[in-house]
Amino acid sequence: MARDMTEETLMAAYVQGDPQAFDRLFATLAPAVHGFFLRSFGNKPLADDLLQTTFLKLHRARRTYEPTRPLRPWVFTIAARVRLDELRRRYALPEDADEDKLVAAEEARAVTAEPDAPDGERAALADQVRAALEKLPESQRVVVHLHRYEDLTFGEIAKVLGTTEGAVKLRAFRAYERLRKELAPLLDEDPP
Repeated sequence: MARDMTEETLMAAYVQGDPQAFDRLFATLAPAVHGFFLRSFGNKPLADDLLQTTFLKLHRARRTYEPTRPLRPWVFTIAARVRLDELRRRYALPEDADEDKLVAAEEARAVTAEPDAPDGERAALADQVRAALEKLPESQRVVVHLHRYEDLTFGEIAKVLGTTEGAVKLRAFRAYERLRKELAPLLDEDPP
């Protein structure tokens, strides 16, 4: 199997029964999906569990994948649903509670994950950025993660989260404004 196969080609091979294709897909996508959960919940064991749940769901839904569409947004749609299920469980909300209904509950949630504190100025700056991200409400943090770390468009994020593009843009705007204010001292700027 060629090393330069796209994620979509690997998924098509996996759907056809190639177990090596799945191994390569997992190696390619698992770090990003795990990071998505780690940034959402700040809990490595939970992120590990949700990663496994996501790939189990991917396995079960593999035959519904459309090879003409990009794979990464499809995988993050599955991951976002797994995340939503975890949030429903945490907030004891009904199963029909969607992303938009969770926003109010998430606004009150504060993530208290303690990042590792490695030495060095660059590491200290990274810790400050990470801390600022963790202060964001989950509904904003997930949009920033998908936009900045996974390079999804606002339209793709809206599909992943099951909401409108306008709602995603509003969450992104609020998140980036909050980050600008929080990180202004690092940039020797006055907050807006």
